[in-house]
Amino acid sequence: MARCWWFLIHCLLLASSFAHNDFFTSIGQMTDLLFTEKDLVTSLKDYIRAEENKLEKIKKWTHKLDVLSAAATQDPEGFLGHPVNAFKLMKRLNTEWAELESLVLTDVSDAFISNLTIQRQHFPNDDDQTGAAKALMRLQDTYQLDTDTISTGQLPGSSSATSHQSHLTVDDCYDLGKVAYSEADYYHTEVWMIQALKQLDQGETSRAVDAVTILDYLSFSVYQQGELERALEFTKRLLELDATHQRANGNLKYFEYQLAKQKKMEEAEGRETRETRDRPDDYLPERKSYEQLCRGEGIRMTPRRQSRLFCRYYDNSRHPRYVIGPVKQEDEWDRPRIVRYHDIVSDKEMQKVKELAKPRLRRATISNPVTGVLETAHYRISKSAWLGAHEHPVVDQINQRIEDITGLDVTTAEDLQVANYGVGGQYEPHFDFGRKDEPDAFKELGTGNRIATWLLYMSDVQAGGATVFTDVRAAIWPKKGTAVFWYNLYPSGDGDYRTRHAACPVLVGNKWVSNKWIHERGQEFRRRCGLQETD
Repeated sequence: MARCWWFLIHCLLLASSFAHNDFFTSIGQMTDLLFTEKDLVTSLKDYIRAEENKLEKIKKWTHKLDVLSAAATQDPEGFLGHPVNAFKLMKRLNTEWAELESLVLTDVSDAFISNLTIQRQHFPNDDDQTGAAKALMRLQDTYQLDTDTISTGQLPGSSSATSHQSHLTVDDCYDLGKVAYSEADYYHTEVWMIQALKQLDQGETSRAVDAVTILDYLSFSVYQQGELERALEFTKRLLELDATHQRANGNLKYFEYQLAKQKKMEEAEGRETRETRDRPDDYLPERKSYEQLCRGEGIRMTPRRQSRLFCRYYDNSRHPRYVIGPVKQEDEWDRPRIVRYHDIVSDKEMQKVKELAKPRLRRATISNPVTGVLETAHYRISKSAWLGAHEHPVVDQINQRIEDITGLDVTTAEDLQVANYGVGGQYEPHFDFGRKDEPDAFKELGTGNRIATWLLYMSDVQAGGATVFTDVRAAIWPKKGTAVFWYNLYPSGDGDYRTRHAACPVLVGNKWVSNKWIHERGQEFRRRCGLQETD
């Protein structure tokens, strides 16, 4: 019996470990959490009704006894002189009060607690909450949003009339600041603690935090950014609220000493320190241009080059399937050449691909450039699943369509990868092809390098979510049912470094894409080799 219990607990823990799988990285999977919460609310309502029914019974019994005892205690001897009253008193105290005790002790919460216990296995954990907080801050930085805009829910691309709009409370802002603080990100700690303090000052109440706690975080975070004067100001304000705060009193003396020391040095050197607040530098050298492109800024396309981009009906040199019904092809960029195909898949096909992929979505991985092993990365925030042609006719049809339109052999291509981007979902600048310093990037596949990329957009996105090419400063926006295609390699087989691209964070909406990475093997007579690096 003990072994059976051990096995059951092991299974529950295992299920729990799979459940805690970066929920925030996939809107598709987070929808399941909404329905879970809805089910719990229904269960909670049932519990409330059961408690109300129980209390109603107790109220009726109490009212009856209240009236009876009020009358009886006015003339106790006369009341008990009636034998029926005497009998009923004995009966009430011996039997009915025991029944009432049993009613009061009845636990009507069992059904709700049981449901909650089962559903809790699928709840997000602390890592999921932290990931969602970081995603909000990533959106804040990429799209240059101030904390008030995010707190009020007035995001670009979201309608003010929509029922989906929500706002952040003081506690929410404080929690965001704490997440940043735990990561030693004092810039975001400061801006979110200031927002929390602002909302407190405006009269909003909090159940978890007060101004003293917020000011304590603020003084330390601005001090860590080298802003002694502001650190001193926040400390003084804190002490106005709590003059006995031990750490603040110690900090006050320290900040005053450091500030005096700093001013002496400035006077001696004849200079003045100017305090500046900005995000700290990070590992991505092209961060600024990447985020500009995500906002639709800094796109390099001259009117003359734009005039050479066209739309056309395309049949791929009179391919039998497209002679009568050619596809709509649009030039998105000239160097490198990027084309978009419109109305390339139906809503029914896209829905089926999503249905097949959703149960299998896992945190998207990247190929380690040194080991070649697939692993998760902080710069790729999405969930993906792989669909083989044999799994459903729709997948096979899409693969065949890609081959017919591009003229490339897809039998050596990778399976169709389906990706869903969650809160702040992104994939920072990267190459699809293996570079010369990554000789083993696709060695295990045995199909050569990735010669081309086919990217299918399976949803519209209200705001954000563009595909940007950072080297040539191009931006392509998602449009449901369209696909973009480009070559990653020159005809010579060398990598085209102009194709470095990124998936911008989704600001508002839900982004579904699927991509097909086509490899070199099998293309010898479909795309001729060339010595020159030309499109």
